[in-house]
Amino acid sequence: MSALANLLVIVAVAVLVAQRQMRVQRLDSERRFWLLPLILGVLALRDPQIIDHRHTVVSTALLAAGLVTVLAMGSVWGWTVRLWRDADGTVLAKGTTATMAAWGGMIAIRAGLYGLGTALHVHQAGSALMLGMAVMLLVRSLVVNWRARMLEPARNTALLH
Repeated sequence: MSALANLLVIVAVAVLVAQRQMRVQRLDSERRFWLLPLILGVLALRDPQIIDHRHTVVSTALLAAGLVTVLAMGSVWGWTVRLWRDADGTVLAKGTTATMAAWGGMIAIRAGLYGLGTALHVHQAGSALMLGMAVMLLVRSLVVNWRARMLEPARNTALLH
């Protein structure tokens, strides 16, 4: 995909995910939460320019640093989501102010890595950002789903009266 197409996909996914995170939504643990990250990952890894072959070592190091960063940020993001059970036992999720701060931190770190790459004259493909988004979404979903399984079952209030 072209750099512009990669950027448009990244922005569209980021806007969609951020918008959904700030609304209360039912958490369906049976949902294929890994599907979007898989699609983004495949699209990113198909790009032969994901690594700058004129600066292979530095480019690979920047990609690795970016992936480690999004692993951490995806985990932080997953822990900032508020989870609770509804009266019928349904798990609900909603992003918090800390969720938005995690997004801001991730964007700042990614911008810093991009700036470092630019200063080192390394070509940075949009597919590296797309791969990072895929990893971050997958880690966030894994953390949220794990936390949801750890929630205590809702008490049946009808039995208490």
